[in-house]
Amino acid sequence: MKLVAPRTALAFSLALRELRGGFRGFYIFLACIALGTGAIAAVNSISQSITDSIASQGQELLAGDVRFELNNREATQPEMNFLRGLGQVSISAGLRSMARKPDGSDQALVEVKSVDDTYPLYGKFAAEPDYPLSALLSDQNGTYGAVAAPLLLERLGLAVGDEILLGNATLSITGQVKTEPDALSEGFGFAPRLVVSRQALVASGLIQTGSLVEHVYKVKLDTPSERGSVRDRATREFPSAGWSIRTSDRAAPSLTENITRFSQFLTLVGLTALIVGGVGVANAVRAFLDAKRTTIATFKCLGAPAAVVVLVYLFQIAIIASAGILFGLVIGALSPMLAAQFLAQFLPVSTEPTIYPDALLLAALFGILTTLAFAIMPLGHAREVPATALFREQGFEARRLPSLPYILLAALFMAGLAGLAIVTAYDRYIAVIFVGAIVFAFVILRAVAALIAWLAKRSPRVNSPALRLAIGNIHRPGALTPSVVLSLGLGLALLVTLTLIDGNLRRQLTGRMANGAPNFFFVDIQSAEVENFRNLISRQAPEGKLVEVPMLRGRILALNGKDVTKIQVPAGGQWVLRGDRGITYSETIPENASLTEGNWWPQDYSGEPLVSFSSEEARELGLKIGDTVTVNVLGRNMTARIANLRKVEWESLSINFVMVFSPNTFRGAPHAWLATLTDPSATPAMEAAILKSVTNTYPTITSVRVKDAIDIVNTLVAQLATAIRAAASVALISSVLVLAGALAAGNRARTHDAVVLKTLGATRAMLIRAFSYEYLILGVATAVFALIAGGAAAWFIVSRIMRMPSTFLPDVAGLTLVTALVLTVGIGLIGTWRILGQKAAPVLREL
Repeated sequence: MKLVAPRTALAFSLALRELRGGFRGFYIFLACIALGTGAIAAVNSISQSITDSIASQGQELLAGDVRFELNNREATQPEMNFLRGLGQVSISAGLRSMARKPDGSDQALVEVKSVDDTYPLYGKFAAEPDYPLSALLSDQNGTYGAVAAPLLLERLGLAVGDEILLGNATLSITGQVKTEPDALSEGFGFAPRLVVSRQALVASGLIQTGSLVEHVYKVKLDTPSERGSVRDRATREFPSAGWSIRTSDRAAPSLTENITRFSQFLTLVGLTALIVGGVGVANAVRAFLDAKRTTIATFKCLGAPAAVVVLVYLFQIAIIASAGILFGLVIGALSPMLAAQFLAQFLPVSTEPTIYPDALLLAALFGILTTLAFAIMPLGHAREVPATALFREQGFEARRLPSLPYILLAALFMAGLAGLAIVTAYDRYIAVIFVGAIVFAFVILRAVAALIAWLAKRSPRVNSPALRLAIGNIHRPGALTPSVVLSLGLGLALLVTLTLIDGNLRRQLTGRMANGAPNFFFVDIQSAEVENFRNLISRQAPEGKLVEVPMLRGRILALNGKDVTKIQVPAGGQWVLRGDRGITYSETIPENASLTEGNWWPQDYSGEPLVSFSSEEARELGLKIGDTVTVNVLGRNMTARIANLRKVEWESLSINFVMVFSPNTFRGAPHAWLATLTDPSATPAMEAAILKSVTNTYPTITSVRVKDAIDIVNTLVAQLATAIRAAASVALISSVLVLAGALAAGNRARTHDAVVLKTLGATRAMLIRAFSYEYLILGVATAVFALIAGGAAAWFIVSRIMRMPSTFLPDVAGLTLVTALVLTVGIGLIGTWRILGQKAAPVLREL
């Protein structure tokens, strides 16, 4: 033990002395570590910047301390008394409707928001012109004012000062929306905003029996410290209210969770880049130690123990890795400030320079563990090589493994890397799958490399000397085959996976889903209007198919009598319990569904309330036939027993519900109707005529053109795909760096081969052909693996997780093959050209 400290100090001193010559040979090492670490640090820093901003600006984003939401009904007087007892109350309502030009020539779907004079309780609503909101919305000569989003004015060709029709009311556009403080907390909207007063909404006639209206009550607490207890008090005093309660510390939970999920995905992609870079670390360390064989031999001949030799180079690797990690952390630290310039107009991000230590520490840990996990084995190889072998111009091509302690250390660091990825993940199930996929991919890639070498070794003799030499290079000892396949295969497989997922999503949105979807959804059809509405549609679209169902809104409060807020639900089923759901009742099974378990109730059923549940969502929630579901509808709690489970084709975009109740459950309850119109033969002109006719005849009915909604979703998917491809490109760049490093690491052996072959009469042209054939074979083999592995992963995600048809896309195959060939042949020949110009005499003297 007394010798440990002096030997460690000596090893560190020798390491620093050797590093005086700079980082030559480690530039790819540095780039791989910096790239992966920087990607992880950047993603987590930006994510934390957004989530911290949401938390710190909670009152402004919520426009209150507490938000109470009721669907399809207003608060009762006792409930209002309770809310006013908490503090100042601001009342608003939100719904979708159709805004029309006064001459009836055009219309557009809008997100209507009515507010009172106290709105907003926190933050500021900014409009153009910059007048108080109450003044812009006031009644002027019998016409209420309205503030519209610029997009709405653009769509209808209107300007400030023009009039617009909403329901039965005529409104004057008095301004444009510039800043709506609580827009993010209200959730994503498919249509532009139209802000009106509560009086104007009442005058429009849009609030009718069964209308889909969100009534929101925001409270500015007299005692802000009581915020945490408000939910329990409200639930205790009004157990059947059915309101959704949100506090300012969770102003935008859906946005926060989505950002967290997306950042986890990008973190895993960054970790892929880092792990791919780990292969580059191993190659760089191996090449570095190979180049240091004379120095290592000298140390050993002078009596240095093997442990000291390992420490010398471990310190050097640690110092170089620290430089790469530090560079990556700098990139990560600067990323939130750079991203803020682009995100500020969409998200509440701070433009103040801020460092996020947790994000940087996580990235640094990933970088350290990756370095150690991939550097230990080459160090173990160097330790085991005797001095005599080092003096004989031998490298580390021996196939035997290093001693057991080095294998165990490498396994320990690998396990630490996997454990860190799982423990820090938002969705640990996904993280476990990711880790398993990475391990499986490494095993398969090694097997693919071994298979390629085995096939090359047993291939029949060919007449072409260049091709024969290429095949020999693939299976000879110390061949580049494992390094090339491992480095490029993982990055290409990831790129194929993401591209196929993106392509299948777009194919669904623009192909099968769009072609099979209804033309229109019609919402808030009153019972008294159903018959006349049906007649109008039959005249406008005689070939169309009209489907009508009763429509209510309800929120699940309990499953089997247990409060849903106290149930741990997998991520896939959380959306069912979040907020209100559309529900309906029916005597017969819906035509677009099929029973998977149980039986449908008979007609004229009058027993206990029954419900049919979507089988997929039931599985996520752990429900089965016979279980009970308690929902709150119109302020009443209703408990129904699950009678059957049914398969729902959500991708059809037709009328679908998670829950379909027996008709006796809501007998006598007021409700509106929902309808779809499907007419494959309808032209855009016919659709425009239908929309115009329905909107002008029934101004309180909301008409949604499905194609417009699909276009919006398609745009969002395209934006997400851009971000995902950018992240995937990091992994591909890392693969390219590792490939370049692997080829560079084998340059010394290639130089010897080229010199000997040239001495024996080989021409430069023949050698170029030989190396080109070799890289071509490896590129094609790697591309085939990437297509198979990436295709399988994409198929699993699309068909098993997203529950959509999966199709292999030939253009992706072509792009992958071209990319693999360009990278392997291009980078390989760039390095080979320098080798072929090497003078023969200096090399021959070293043999």
